[in-house]
Amino acid sequence: MTVWDRPEPPHRPVPLDRERIVAAAVALADEGGLTAVSVRKVAARLDAGPMRLYGFISTKDELFDLMVDAVYAEILPEERAGDWREALRVLAHRTRQAALRHPWLADLLGGRPALGPNGLAVAEATLAALDGLADVDTVMRAVETVGSYYTGAIRRELADLRAERTTGLSKDEWQRAHGPHLTRMLATGRFPALSRAVYDGTHVDAEESFATGLDWVLDAVAARLGRPSVR
Repeated sequence: MTVWDRPEPPHRPVPLDRERIVAAAVALADEGGLTAVSVRKVAARLDAGPMRLYGFISTKDELFDLMVDAVYAEILPEERAGDWREALRVLAHRTRQAALRHPWLADLLGGRPALGPNGLAVAEATLAALDGLADVDTVMRAVETVGSYYTGAIRRELADLRAERTTGLSKDEWQRAHGPHLTRMLATGRFPALSRAVYDGTHVDAEESFATGLDWVLDAVAARLGRPSVR
């Protein structure tokens, strides 16, 4: 029996429910990452004994599943987009925005399917955007391709933000600190393509980079579907 199927125990003596437990766990993770989450710490935040929580969850993995599903409620669009491309774009951007609010989410994206009610609703909205445009296998590969792009892009962006917190150096400060080494290496002439990218490339922020890459992936999906899409 999964955590979604198991009934909650009755309230006593400290009123508890899964919603309160999950909210406390999400708050802890937002403050200190997934390593800050434990049954003991969640119980302490709720002023309850740790054993009380085991009536609602059996393992920490179940707690993580519930936390992810709570965030999927933030990802689910309020209304259905009219065009498949816009629908997938909105879902990708809302996933990125949720991950920026809850950086720990990046560690749990891209694994096994989320089976909570909100996770299933997001999966349904994603598949429904392409329903009827191609055979089911093509639709599944399209969804996997778009999901792989934005999951990877989000993880890369979050890794950069974590590095800033860990080192205490912003991206610009880190580049200035390592600039002399990179300049010396590029001056050897051994890395001409990299040199052109560094000196001639246009540097854009993370949001613009994410949006551009997403559009390119959606272009590829449109070509595979053999249908025009609205930009």
